[in-house]
Amino acid sequence: MKKIILFILCVACYTQFSIAQNLKVEPAFWWTGMKNSELQVMVYGKDIASYQASVNVPGLEIKDQVRLESPNYLFLYFNLKNAKPGKFDILLTKDKKKIAVPYELKNRNIAPEKRIGFSTEDVLYLIMPDRFANGDPSNDQIKMKIPYTVDRNDPNARHGGDLSGIEKHLDYIQDLGVTAVWLNPVLENDMPNGSYHGYATTDYYKVDPRFGTNEDYIRLINKTHERGMKVVMDMIFNHCGSEHFWMHDRPSHDWFNNPDKYVQTSYRLTSYFDPYATNFDKNKAVDGWFVEMMPDLNQRNYHLARYLTQNSIWWIEYAGIDGIRMDTHPYADFDMMSGWCKEVLTEYPDFNIVGEAWYNTVAGTAWWQKDSKINQRGNTHLKTVMDFPMAWEINSAVSEETIGEVGLNRLYNQLSLDYLYTDVNNVLTFVDNHDTDRFRRANEKGLSRFKQGLTFLFTTRGIPQIYYGTEILMNGSKAKGDGYIRLDFPGGWPGDAKNEFTSSGRTDEQNEAFDYLRKLLQWRKGNQVISKGNLKHFLPSDGIYVYARSYGGKTVLVMMNGTDKSVTGSTERYKEVLNAKTTGKDVFTGKTIGLDKEISLSPREVLVLEI
Repeated sequence: MKKIILFILCVACYTQFSIAQNLKVEPAFWWTGMKNSELQVMVYGKDIASYQASVNVPGLEIKDQVRLESPNYLFLYFNLKNAKPGKFDILLTKDKKKIAVPYELKNRNIAPEKRIGFSTEDVLYLIMPDRFANGDPSNDQIKMKIPYTVDRNDPNARHGGDLSGIEKHLDYIQDLGVTAVWLNPVLENDMPNGSYHGYATTDYYKVDPRFGTNEDYIRLINKTHERGMKVVMDMIFNHCGSEHFWMHDRPSHDWFNNPDKYVQTSYRLTSYFDPYATNFDKNKAVDGWFVEMMPDLNQRNYHLARYLTQNSIWWIEYAGIDGIRMDTHPYADFDMMSGWCKEVLTEYPDFNIVGEAWYNTVAGTAWWQKDSKINQRGNTHLKTVMDFPMAWEINSAVSEETIGEVGLNRLYNQLSLDYLYTDVNNVLTFVDNHDTDRFRRANEKGLSRFKQGLTFLFTTRGIPQIYYGTEILMNGSKAKGDGYIRLDFPGGWPGDAKNEFTSSGRTDEQNEAFDYLRKLLQWRKGNQVISKGNLKHFLPSDGIYVYARSYGGKTVLVMMNGTDKSVTGSTERYKEVLNAKTTGKDVFTGKTIGLDKEISLSPREVLVLEI
């Protein structure tokens, strides 16, 4: 009889343990001491909504238990105001069935005021992990739910780059002079065709195993921090991947926008501030799906909004990231995104978020910045915006002769619109990224365009970002497809014919470009004249564009010849920024340049002078 009773008890325990093992619980753990004391825990499993949850922990209470349309979800809301760190069980009960779900509330490792985001003192280096370097070939072809191929000859397939490859090249990244690494999304994208780019998330709490593990990601961040550099995480709230389990088992009908019929977004985001826009156009832009394989999430659903907000805070606290880049920021619900930004910055006051608000006008971009003076709808609380208008102008300005209103006049005119921004220091500047044509053009001759464009990028206002490979003159056009602007970094794979991570593997022209940029970035590092200085510029004259950065009694003068001929101009007009000084030291050559009467510049020459 005793054996029978023991057997029954063992079966009961085993059944309980098995059921608990089949549950998906997100987030898997949390922290005490958060300013927002509410915690949402999503429990997912067959018929789990029919269970009742309870905890027996002093100071911890379940405020609400939410059941939606699917019987397989239970959303638990905890009040952590008086909770203490520790491990406990969430007890799920149904009739005589009981499931013990282990959970933990952790101590916070780092005080929130020490989470310092990226700023004008930084230079971001953007990397697409699948295309940078393959440090662990063993994770190239692993078993996923969705079959995929690894084929480096196919620009749209997986190539095998991973977190280990980035870690093994931190020396190279640090030597270049950048101070922060922005990785395109690293979370699981278990999707058809490999979804190498990372923008179709299928698990918000798991690094894609083809890149590595969560632990690999944390190790990379820690290694980067040890070198005094930061890590920016790419996130996507607007949509997930079509193979996310939400799509196969929707928590509720309104978890997605346009859930019954595919409607593609118009991509026309001017409807936000267009005084004549129709509701039809507004709804199509925001609620339409980005593409068919990226279903549009409905952030107006409170439970989804809490899930996404908590997920971003979880990654900040768990992995120690130093910033967030939010993809397709305006395509998500305005009020939810505003509340999200506010909550993150309330929790971490010195953190930074940059939103991809892709507009071709300064007014459209500035409308999205926190405390905008021209946004009548409400405060976005988005600290930093991406300066797409300036990127287009830089590309054109250094490609044309400076005559009339074109050439370097474009830079002057574009900067004159900065009054529309609330904070020009929190504007992310760039010349290219993973969604645009490469800055370097195919068959381009010489480095004058490279030197002028990048010198301006790294000496003007804002937070500059460079795309991996720009420093070695990688080129590519979207005309043949996105994969052609996301090519592999030569030398990142075992057996590559060339290793362009090394000077011996690069051509003379590539080394000249790399060395020029490296010197500029190393000089910029810690240089408060550039990161904090006031900016004054002079209307281009005789093809010469001149601007000055000044801070703490120091001045840097940048001079560019925007023509294909040698020019000489008077320095009389620059007296107001020279402060009676008559010479400047060239940052690149160390030579002293006279500024007392006139200055001569060779065709397309650029000078960076410390006055």
